Amino acid sequence: MARALVIVDVQRDFCKGGSLEVPGAEEILNPINELRTRGLFDVVVETQDWHPNNHISFAKNHPGHEENGVKQILWPVHCVQHSIGAEFHPLLIRKDSDVLIQKGIDPNIDSYSAFWDNGKQKQTQLKEKLVEENVSKLYVCGLALDFCVAYTCLDGVQEGFETYLVLDCSRAISSSSLTTKLFELATSDVKFTYSSLCCRKA
Repeated sequence: MARALVIVDVQRDFCKGGSLEVPGAEEILNPINELRTRGLFDVVVETQDWHPNNHISFAKNHPGHEENGVKQILWPVHCVQHSIGAEFHPLLIRKDSDVLIQKGIDPNIDSYSAFWDNGKQKQTQLKEKLVEENVSKLYVCGLALDFCVAYTCLDGVQEGFETYLVLDCSRAISSSSLTTKLFELATSDVKFTYSSLCCRKA
């Protein structure tokens, strides 16, 4: 069975100087690049927040909102479609063979996970692509660990994949939310690993 590396939202707006900067984001670039160039993975996926201007998650668009029973956290405007902030970090190694998954496209609901929107109403093409490639193991990393990376890991387990969080290739928005989320991940069959300990190809 195949292995996939899922690199979550390593985009300019989440990096230094971006509108929703994740502390230490640049520290994961070299470990991710080194990990993907070691030939350990049969599939490499990059996810990209790809929001329209009127996205529900943008604080500027409303003072507060709850959509379809899903409580919405409000964020600064970030990763607007075709903007510089939505671009991948220029130092992130990418290849034409990589699978691109864009999320957060629907203006009416947010999408942290690379598999589903937050209300589990619409599914991305990620599972379909992984099944096509006979993937059984996922190694997930990127930004931000306490939101999009974590939700991708949780859904990975739910969708039947053996799922690993690569800790040194991920960074969180806040230490308090990270502690809570790591506990949730650990009790949901997500396995923790580091890039130096990742699988070796047989």
